Amino acid sequence: QVQLVESGGGLVQPGGSLRLSCAASGFRLDDYAIGWFRQAPGKEREGVSCISSSGGTTKYADSVKGRFTISRDNAKNTVYLQMNSLKPEDTAVYYCAASYFGWVVFEPTKYDYWGQGTQVTVSS
Repeated sequence: QVQLVESGGGLVQPGGSLRLSCAASGFRLDDYAIGWFRQAPGKEREGVSCISSSGGTTKYADSVKGRFTISRDNAKNTVYLQMNSLKPEDTAVYYCAASYFGWVVFEPTKYDYWGQGTQVTVSS
């Protein structure tokens, strides 16, 4: 069964850090580009960061540049999103998604598999 599972979300104070993980089962992640998206209540889903299958190309939304870092460990079949200097506006459900054709873009329709999401709440 093909599955993506996110973990690492939680409640953190402004300025704090979290590391999200996206683990795959049923397929090899190193064949796919991976994207992280987020959706806050009442807002549309937006792209946060994405990485090519090799890890050689990355992309970040302007709102997270310099604060978030995407990486992958293909040996562990896992992609990570390190989030530093978190702000209340980063509060959202975070999803990872896999693109078979290797799209390193923020267009959700280019992604074939999605995880169930993990909640990140930034609040004092």
